[in-house]
Amino acid sequence: MGISLARLDNRLLHGIVASQWTPKSGANRVMVIDDKTANTPMLKEAMRIGKPSGVSLSIINRETAYTNFKNGKYNGQKVFVVCNDPQIILDLIEDGNEIGTLILGGTEVPENTESIKVSKRAYVKKKDESVFKKIMEKGTRVLVQYVPNDKPEPLEKLI
Repeated sequence: MGISLARLDNRLLHGIVASQWTPKSGANRVMVIDDKTANTPMLKEAMRIGKPSGVSLSIINRETAYTNFKNGKYNGQKVFVVCNDPQIILDLIEDGNEIGTLILGGTEVPENTESIKVSKRAYVKKKDESVFKKIMEKGTRVLVQYVPNDKPEPLEKLI
């Protein structure tokens, strides 16, 4: 078992993630890894409202996520990881977690930051380009895809 799918999305858990990506992931747990959301009760509660039915939801900071995975807390579960920082994904992989596919969904439009536009809704910041390349070198497929019905574009062709 383990991580069935991972997604980078600036909005974290929202309608498209809950209604389309969660079922596609086959997960029984959605894990939002984001320090700000995990440490802000109002944001956390707003995110809980969007919880997809039939799955568990964890909204935790990155250190708790790393510790929980290392301690085998999610053994026997299929976890769909949603975060907005590719470094989190690389850290999980380097800690021994296998992530077969990472979906790059929507990102914020970077202001005053050099970036590469990889789709209508996604950008890769130049400072994160090496992180994405390391993720791909570790064997994780990185696809740019907003909704499951969109044609997936391999990130390595775009950066």
